[in-house]
Amino acid sequence: MQKYISFLAAGCFCSLMLISTNAIANEKTQVLMGEKTVTLEGKLPKLTQMAPGFKVVDEHFTPVTLSDFKGKTVLISAVPSLDTGVCALQTKRFNSEVSHFSDDVIMLTISADLPFAQKRFCKVENVDKIKVLSDSVWRDFGEKYGLLIQDYGLLARAIFIIDAEGKLQYQELVPNITEHPNYDAALAALKTIQTLQ
Repeated sequence: MQKYISFLAAGCFCSLMLISTNAIANEKTQVLMGEKTVTLEGKLPKLTQMAPGFKVVDEHFTPVTLSDFKGKTVLISAVPSLDTGVCALQTKRFNSEVSHFSDDVIMLTISADLPFAQKRFCKVENVDKIKVLSDSVWRDFGEKYGLLIQDYGLLARAIFIIDAEGKLQYQELVPNITEHPNYDAALAALKTIQTLQ
């Protein structure tokens, strides 16, 4: 079954495979920011392997780690900044979708925004069903997941799904961070992963 999920993720995202080819060859991964090519620090984690642990902070600067969600299926929505239109829409979309899943599913949005800005955004936009976390303190998530944009300190746009055993079963690195991810594919994969557990 794990092979099927990996195949599903790879099949849905030919562009992901093209983007990550450089990372496989030990070169830096690059994506577009509008028309400009930017370089990402670190390497994308491998599908079906244990997801790398990371440490971020919540709105109170309290540390939050991946292990805090042990035994849960975790969808991570990584965005550059909640102050941009696409990032705001992406966060609101997952906030509205989480209610369609059981309590065993946790959805996180992680950005490099300061917790103060994230708290303000969540209040104004009524984002109250997902956890919005900041990678602004240690940049730990961005580095371990290969998303930290060199010279910008922002995260590239991506979606990851980690199963209840802690294995990475789905990923999408959006080739141009000004564009939306494939929400339907991510949500379909999440349903499949949850069903298999």
